[in-house]
Amino acid sequence: MRVNLARRWACLILGGALLMPYMMVGVLVGGLAGQGTATLMLPVELGVFVAVLPVVALTGLFLPVRGLAVSAAQGLLGAKVLTPPRQERRSWQERRRTAAWFTLHLAVGGVVSGCTLAVVPFTLFTLAQPFVPGPIDVLSLRVEAGAPEVGWALVGVVTLAGLVAMAAGSGALLARLAPVLLGPTPAERLAAAEEHARTLAERNRLARELHDSVGHALSVVTLQAAAAGRVLDRDPATARTALAAIEQSARSALDDLDHVLGVLRRGETPPGREEEAGPGPRAPQATLADLDALVAASGARVRHEAGDLSGVPAVVSREAYRIIQEALTNAIKYGRGQVRLSVGVHDGELRLEVRNPIGTRTAGPGGRGLTGMRERVRLLRGELEAGPAPAPADATPDATPDASPVGTAGEGWWRVAARLPLRSGA
Repeated sequence: MRVNLARRWACLILGGALLMPYMMVGVLVGGLAGQGTATLMLPVELGVFVAVLPVVALTGLFLPVRGLAVSAAQGLLGAKVLTPPRQERRSWQERRRTAAWFTLHLAVGGVVSGCTLAVVPFTLFTLAQPFVPGPIDVLSLRVEAGAPEVGWALVGVVTLAGLVAMAAGSGALLARLAPVLLGPTPAERLAAAEEHARTLAERNRLARELHDSVGHALSVVTLQAAAAGRVLDRDPATARTALAAIEQSARSALDDLDHVLGVLRRGETPPGREEEAGPGPRAPQATLADLDALVAASGARVRHEAGDLSGVPAVVSREAYRIIQEALTNAIKYGRGQVRLSVGVHDGELRLEVRNPIGTRTAGPGGRGLTGMRERVRLLRGELEAGPAPAPADATPDATPDASPVGTAGEGWWRVAARLPLRSGA
């Protein structure tokens, strides 16, 4: 309690010290205007004190004093002031609140500082009276030795106690008002909430990117490793091709993982130190232009049909690439046989479809693949269909070395189809 009172008293003294230049100029201007000699060491006059407060308010309105005020409130008053977000331009609401705090701090601090300068010497003087022989003058009054001196000593103690109470009350008042006047304004709180929402959206997007990229890479690695193991002895060239595909998929997944971790670390960088954290890794920008490489690296047998995709906007192209990547991943994990992929632009929409024969393995609970695809399509105001579908009319038996023929017209297939408008208003 005593430490808290001392710090708050120091904050009030700081306010008085900041008020002194205004008071000195006010006394000087008042003396010159009255055609008299300006005496700067006279006690504070109430008129000058009141006259300089509007000037103090203007200072708080236009000068950047908020940072100093927040530091003083947090360090000396012990107030829990939320650090306001950094903004390029100060709003008038923030200026008015800062000016109100600055004026209040200097006004209250000036009064407490003036009283401190007057009361403390007065109390010491009255306490020393009984030890001084003979009568003495106190406030132009002759005080005789004995009981009158003791009475004046008690007056000094009571006055000092009143000063302590005034300092404690003033400090508590400023500590209570600091979060209100120096904390974030409603506009700043709204901006902080929007920034938080953007951060959460970005992290959700990164989670989807990581799920799609790493999940696809692991599926490709599993498929290619199994293929390499089967042909390692009789066809080393095919095994080397499979191993190269494994290496490429793993590198791509590591690059995406490095990007995600870099963004997350950058999001934890303290404000004002973003430059020290560096620009961060470049975000993955895979688009439909990379579709051939995706199909080639997948290791699956894909019947690929693509139209002219040069007019597809970049954001649609990126999301479509991720949707196809996830659909191929599911086809590799849960299907068998040849995968059919078609993508093209029709009537102002990007239409893509992935079909594959349904395998014997089923998806476990907690999967995020279809959910992620639906989220991507919904953000682009498109439509997504995913579920069992009849086999294409031209489907032919598709025999595999370790499975019975599948993929004929009478067997079940899985179909993922998406329609993405090329323009937001479509």
